[in-house]
Amino acid sequence: MQTNKVGVVGAGAMGAGIAQIASQAGHQVILYDLSQSTLDESASKLAKVMARLVEKKRITLEESTDIQGRIARSTQIDLFEGCDLVVEAVVENMDVKHSVFKQIETVVSSDCIVASNTSSLSITSLAAGCNHPERVLGLHFFNPAPLMPLVEIVPAIQTSEDTPLHLVSLMKDWGKSPVIAKDTPGFIVNRVARPFYGEALRILDEGIADVPTIDTVMRNLGFKMGPFQLMDLIGHDVNYAVTESVFKSFYYDPRFMPSRTQLKLIEAGWLGRKAGKGFYNYADNSTDSTTNVEIDSDTEVLIAERIIAMLINEAADAVYYGIVSPEDVDIAMQKGVNYPKGLLVWADEWGAEKVVKIIDALKDEYGETRYRCSTLLRKQAKEGGRFYS
Repeated sequence: MQTNKVGVVGAGAMGAGIAQIASQAGHQVILYDLSQSTLDESASKLAKVMARLVEKKRITLEESTDIQGRIARSTQIDLFEGCDLVVEAVVENMDVKHSVFKQIETVVSSDCIVASNTSSLSITSLAAGCNHPERVLGLHFFNPAPLMPLVEIVPAIQTSEDTPLHLVSLMKDWGKSPVIAKDTPGFIVNRVARPFYGEALRILDEGIADVPTIDTVMRNLGFKMGPFQLMDLIGHDVNYAVTESVFKSFYYDPRFMPSRTQLKLIEAGWLGRKAGKGFYNYADNSTDSTTNVEIDSDTEVLIAERIIAMLINEAADAVYYGIVSPEDVDIAMQKGVNYPKGLLVWADEWGAEKVVKIIDALKDEYGETRYRCSTLLRKQAKEGGRFYS
């Protein structure tokens, strides 16, 4: 199965980024959007990106011209005729996506792969609304798409066996790091990463440590940003919505419970960097730096062990339920959200027994099912097992 012509639906940040990646890989690209001004804006932004890359000598002027020239922008979806792959990157709304997929199917051939860049919606549900569900799957890029290496490939239960494998090969050709995930809420990254935010918020709410202290501890572990810095960067409206979506999709499992503290920030309009204020104040050019924070050693250990243990627990549970392989969950968290090491590598370094002990202590203290240990971790603790030999 060859892929020559690629279609992209939606010329916003994600769609335009995906179009750029496909063009850089040598494909003819059709970038479709209902708005001509959005298409024009995407062309202008790409020209600026290419100019910077030429200036930095990353590409030649000729390559820049070719990359831009391979992307045709149109408000006519009929141009998708002859595409081997079409990637949808529109608003996260199931009804809108169903409508888009139906339009795509009226134009493309029956063997054209149709993919969604959704970060959370059910791929199986999207496929169910199509005439050829066997060629539908999730192709979740991370923002900014041209820079972030991870791509989550998510087959629906209807997807043919060879389609995900073809996309793995294609994404590698595009210079990406693809991982395959089962079609479950949050896929890999948006599920496994929840404790990074959720447990930090619990520690804050309990008065164990303040925001700069928690951020400093996690940065000292090798994370590029602490959880509160990262929530401010993502935007609390976006981060809270993902948490709420995963929480509801897992039938209100307490592990994924949203935080009222974060909700209050949203209600106040303190959405983070984009609003000038979140957990930190950005409006008066004050810094969100976590330098020169003095931390009691016992508090530092408590914060680090509690957050990392819960992250490891979530990663192990994803493996236990066949959502992802140990190798792919580690690749996903490193390549998708820049974790300093794989969580299951971390588990092996600590030993499963230590992780189980931390989580069981939390369960004993709080009596909540939020702190229930993964069956796989408990089994490894008993048998002395490891994720990697």
